[in-house]
Parts: sequence; structure tokens; C-alpha cells
Amino acid sequence: MAEITAYPVGTPTASDLVLGTELADPNVAGDTNKTRNFTIQQITDIATNTGTLGYTLYSGIISQVTGAPTVTVLQNTITGTMTWARTSAGVYTVTNSGTPFTNLKTMVFVNVGDGEPNQMIMWTRTSSSVITLKTNGADDRITAGALEIRVYS
Repeated sequence: MAEITAYPVGTPTASDLVLGTELADPNVAGDTNKTRNFTIQQITDIATNTGTLGYTLYSGIISQVTGAPTVTVLQNTITGTMTWARTSAGVYTVTNSGTPFTNLKTMVFVNVGDGEPNQMIMWTRTSSSVITLKTNGADDRITAGALEIRVYS
């Protein structure tokens, strides 16, 4: 048998196969574990969807000066298009084109980053498609802040 280090390093593609074990279904009498091939894409899909995390997410770096906040999106697995707006001084909304923000299953983690010292930032799930952020009634309080919206399944 060859040593694993004897094989050359390759660059996988989505259609490449990986050997694995499909676990037996405990609800099926006599079912056993099975050796199967899985594609890299199948494994990627599990890693980026709720299969392993239990939630979908929208994360990025948020800043706001005078208009709507700008977000450099780092990862987004929430379906629908996110649109940011400034409602009034210190009040901002993100509206999703769908209705992903489930009541009691949506959480927001946000901070002001390099913004105003001792600045409070609060969030509210306004509806199934809108989340509102508030910064004590003033603009220009968020500079490169961290933002993550999670929707648990």
C-alpha cells in the first residue's frame, strides 16, 4: 500500500470525487453504512448552507457617513437582495426582496467599528423583510463596523 504523501497534490474542481461513508439510516431495519463517492460541489453545498451551521447569514463590514450605510459583503447565504437605506439621522434599514427574517429566529451582531467612542447601536426585526439599525439619532457613527445577520432554521 502506498503512503498518502506519495500522491501528488492536485487542485480539485467541483466535479471531482471524494471517497466517503454514507451512514446507515437508523429508521430502516437492516440498513448499513455504505462507501460512496461524493463530489466536491456536494461537500461545498453542505458547508455553505444550513446543513452544518443551522442558520443562513449575511456578514460584512458596515460604514455610514451621510446617506445609506455601505456594506462590503464578506458572505451571504440569505436568499433575496439586501437593500440599505437611511430613514432619518441615525436610523437605517436593510430590506430583503424576500421574507427571510423569521420572528424569534433572526439575530443581528453589529458594532460601530472605528466609529464614535462609546456609541450605542441597536437593532430591531421590523418585519419579515426589514431590519432596522439605530445609532442614538446621529449619522457618521459607524466606521468599518462588523455586521452579521443570522436566520436560524
